[in-house]
Amino acid sequence: EVGILAKSYIDQGRLIPDDIMTRLMLSELKGLDRYNWLLDGFPRTVAQAEALDKECQIDTVIDLDVPFETIKCRLTARWIHPASGRVYNLEFSPPKVQGIDDITGEPLVQRDDDKPETVIKRLQAYDAQTKPVLEYYREKGLLKSFSGTETNKIWPRIYAFLQTKLPDVSQKDAATPR
Repeated sequence: EVGILAKSYIDQGRLIPDDIMTRLMLSELKGLDRYNWLLDGFPRTVAQAEALDKECQIDTVIDLDVPFETIKCRLTARWIHPASGRVYNLEFSPPKVQGIDDITGEPLVQRDDDKPETVIKRLQAYDAQTKPVLEYYREKGLLKSFSGTETNKIWPRIYAFLQTKLPDVSQKDAATPR
């Protein structure tokens, strides 16, 4: 029920309201206090960050500083095969035949939230609502930024940084969700 509500916001290019997102995330984090964990895409607003801080001890925030144009190009070039979840990117991982799944021969689709007009709205919403979160964590001394446009160049720097925070994490463990 909450997922359907969240999807309606995403499809409109809007961010999910703070109260819904915070409730979902905090319920997922209950019971994980014995573990190291990494959140991706949360918190996105200062209100979410403040709510998270009341419930959890945050020791590091990583900012991936990627130009909006790069993000827009990557997302709008993404197409999926709905039945299997296979993802293609027209720029760097295209299907053998444009618009067709390599394995089944069925048509590929572009998710509503990957369409150019939706991506632009989402990036504008990010700029307005999420950048203050970076300042919030910068002021707390928790923010570490990594700039770039290519995963294979950014990831080694992030991994080396995480090794200083979690020295017992092996390369194998880093690739395995916990």
